[in-house]
Amino acid sequence: YCCLFVSVLLALSVCVSAFVEELDDDLCDGVVLCLVCVQFYAPWCSFCKQLDPVWHQIGSELRSLGSPVNVGKSDATANTGLAKEFRVRSYPAILMKDVKYNYVGPRTKDGILDFANRVAGPLVRSLSSLQLFQHAMNRHDVLFVYIGATSPLKGNYTSVAEELIVHTYFFSASRDVLPKERDGDLKSWINRERFPNYLKIDSYTLYAMGDSGKLVLLALVGERSLCEESLRYKSLVEKVAADYREIYSRNFYFGFMEGTDYINGLVMGEVTVPSFIVVNLSNDGYFLPLGAIGTERHLLDFLNGVLDGSIQCQGGNSFDQRVGRFFYDAKVTLMPVFSQAPLLGCFLVGFPVVLAAVFCYLCCKARPTMSGYDDGLALIASSQQRRKKTSDKKSD
Repeated sequence: YCCLFVSVLLALSVCVSAFVEELDDDLCDGVVLCLVCVQFYAPWCSFCKQLDPVWHQIGSELRSLGSPVNVGKSDATANTGLAKEFRVRSYPAILMKDVKYNYVGPRTKDGILDFANRVAGPLVRSLSSLQLFQHAMNRHDVLFVYIGATSPLKGNYTSVAEELIVHTYFFSASRDVLPKERDGDLKSWINRERFPNYLKIDSYTLYAMGDSGKLVLLALVGERSLCEESLRYKSLVEKVAADYREIYSRNFYFGFMEGTDYINGLVMGEVTVPSFIVVNLSNDGYFLPLGAIGTERHLLDFLNGVLDGSIQCQGGNSFDQRVGRFFYDAKVTLMPVFSQAPLLGCFLVGFPVVLAAVFCYLCCKARPTMSGYDDGLALIASSQQRRKKTSDKKSD
């Protein structure tokens, strides 16, 4: 039985591996006409090793769904020609071959599958019936639909879809319905509306939201098990996001964040959990409530205070704030080093200090030499003047 079990496992591993093709510089030309989702990895990269089992699951699932996307991977350290063609700069790098779209989302199976399916299809997918329109609305949290006949706007819409298809879906339909609000240029409008109104937010998503120009209300909760208070904070934000969408969605995104490392760096301090904060990633500013928030009314007053200016924005990206964040990040980075390896920490801090001291010493030592040189020039000049006076007297 044991031998049979091992044989089954080996057969399954071979079957799963068959869905992921190993690509090298020689095989590149043979698959150029195919849609291939490629993972570029390095043998020493720990993140690549963590992604490897997920990558084989993706290959198996795409094959079972009959997707036109093939899944491959390539050792970027060995196949430098292929890595250079795709301009690989970090590992793991996930790109779609032929169209060369770079995946920048979370390294999860669902995220990568959604990316592969989105990029493999048409840039703008046609919704030819009411049933297809409703299916798209139910399936996607955020999507964009062009409604109308061919026009210069549709050409612009297609151009934007070509650039932003890595982030969201684009559709077209024949129904005579237009979005209610479409101020500013099309790309800016899509960047503002491409996120769901309420979602779980990580540091990457929060950073990307800075391009939208909206503020983000966050419920900060613990990373692992959520206490009753953390669950209440999450539910309160979700309720306000749903019940007051028409009022606040133009100015705010809503969500929750597990862990506070990113926010600690923003405020340069330790943020308590659970808590509320409004962040403005366009200028690295943030707003904190003036008092405890226990009810929905308190949270609405907090949002209104942010909008009307009664709650002042803190932080920002001024020179003083940037210098402060630099030293805070350095302290946070070095403190674990000092606690675990004091000698290494002393070296990392002491070496730059010693270099700066030596540089200052050499500068100070060079000053007397220069002043002595200047004094010598002055003596020569005065000597020449005395000789000139002596010669003038003799001539008289």
